[in-house]
Amino acid sequence: MPLDQDKPLNSLGFAKHPSETRVVVAMSGGVDSSVVAAMLAEEGYDVVGVTLQLYDHGAALAKQGACCAGLDIHDARRVAETMGFPHYVLDYENVFKDAVIDEFADSYLGGATPVPCIRCNERVKFKDLLETAKDLEADCMATGHYIQRLSGSEGPELHSAADAARDQSYFLFSTTREQLSYLRFPLGHLPTKDETRALAAKYGLSVADKPDSQDICFVPNGDYASVIRKLRPEAAAPGDIVDTAGTVLAQHDGVINYTIGQRRGLGIGGLSDPLYVVKLDADSRQVVVGPKSMLATRSVPVREINWLGDAPFDSQPEWHLAVKVRSTRPPTDAILRPLSATTATVELVAAEEGVSPGQACVFYDRDSSRIFGGGWIHKG
Repeated sequence: MPLDQDKPLNSLGFAKHPSETRVVVAMSGGVDSSVVAAMLAEEGYDVVGVTLQLYDHGAALAKQGACCAGLDIHDARRVAETMGFPHYVLDYENVFKDAVIDEFADSYLGGATPVPCIRCNERVKFKDLLETAKDLEADCMATGHYIQRLSGSEGPELHSAADAARDQSYFLFSTTREQLSYLRFPLGHLPTKDETRALAAKYGLSVADKPDSQDICFVPNGDYASVIRKLRPEAAAPGDIVDTAGTVLAQHDGVINYTIGQRRGLGIGGLSDPLYVVKLDADSRQVVVGPKSMLATRSVPVREINWLGDAPFDSQPEWHLAVKVRSTRPPTDAILRPLSATTATVELVAAEEGVSPGQACVFYDRDSSRIFGGGWIHKG
């Protein structure tokens, strides 16, 4: 339907009445996406709730605080019934396995520390589900992510959430400009999660007090090794724990049981200084350990860059921004030196410890809440 420019914009940015605006809400079964759906339904939008069934194994069926399986699908359906809008469940198990789970296993075996939640947003929710929303003739798709989409001189921009404690920008850096034009994030402006739960209680939603998800959704008890062992039985092959000179210090029962920066559980005693995992070599089945100083780095190779700046990424030799090299760390000052439109070397002004291949490097404006995209850290 063409927009009537004489009408004021509704809360989703369209110049038409909410009842004439169809919005697909991606519903995981948690409180955040449930509140988004209920809020938009109360405002009079033509809401369609869609939940993706992404996995369905073992303890996940009965696990509280996961998403996209078992009880969580049931919770999403109950919210739709409460608020009176249609709800659909789409079986995406095969897509999720091919696009997310298999790469997660292979990356771990390759000595990386993958972030499957980013790949899920990039390859499933903001790709296949977004296309489904368009097939349903929706004007936009809304999610419960804590991030902001603000208007800029060159189009919509990605900005950090108002609540820094809930900000999910690290997990959404790969959102493209085209996707951003279609997406809406109604919770990004809320000052705290308490406001979200208060809204859930106001709408009478059964998920108002539901705990937040803590683990990767397809890892029921946070035990990555057991999941990878099922997917890749060869991953449990034993090997040596060696120092940087190659001296064998101990044995291990699979590189999947270790992560970069790990200190405890190495089974190495009698040393004057503690040792940390500084490298995982899956091909030789070696866990390499060394002093803490070896974990610090200032040069970070980054690839698969999604750039959200106004000028092309490779249009200048340097970008002075702030970056996050791990989701739990604050942004730190850095200089980005493009090697191509999608690759760069990131020089950290202050060295960071435990920078690991497989993690994301996300770019932030030093002087505002704007996010300029990011890329994937690799071995170089």
